[in-house]
Amino acid sequence: MREAIVSGDLNPGQPLVESALATWCGVSRTPVREALQRLEQDGLVAWSERGLVVRDRSPEEILDIYEVRTELEAASARTAADRRTDRDLQMLRAALALGDNIDPTKPEELVRYSRNFHLHVQRAAHNEALSDLLDRVNLHLSRYSGTQPTLAEPGRWQVARVENAALVDAIENRDAELAHRINHAHFSKARDIRLAMFSTEFTK
Repeated sequence: MREAIVSGDLNPGQPLVESALATWCGVSRTPVREALQRLEQDGLVAWSERGLVVRDRSPEEILDIYEVRTELEAASARTAADRRTDRDLQMLRAALALGDNIDPTKPEELVRYSRNFHLHVQRAAHNEALSDLLDRVNLHLSRYSGTQPTLAEPGRWQVARVENAALVDAIENRDAELAHRINHAHFSKARDIRLAMFSTEFTK
């Protein structure tokens, strides 16, 4: 059910009826009930006047998510600069180099590259609590995965590549505050692009 929500097979606002879901999944109602409770805890489903539904999407929610993500990603970069190992740095350089072979006209490649690169920054921070929080925030962002990635915005890919390279340099030089500023600015720009996209979508 989680994958169906993330992929859009279960649409925002769609009612979630235990008996129907049990038939669809080929299981009894008990595991469906338990799964719905977990999805509610994760914020992927919510109660409405129609009962339990797939949580709707909105510009306000994406703003809230990105504000939290921006702070966490910036903190992750700062911590990585303090705690990174030589092995972490090698992995970051390798992840950065993967961008050399990306076709910027293919959104799925842009998304895959971005997730992989920032995951390596996250790992270099060696902070389980921070990593757990980022995983939860990214779970919420996954509900927007069917939309155009911010890196597909004209000119954004080229700028992001420069930002990511500067971030790796800052982490290598253990410049924690510079790493924080670079990643904060990077995700703030992504937030602004995403909000512009949603403003256009919701005013159509």
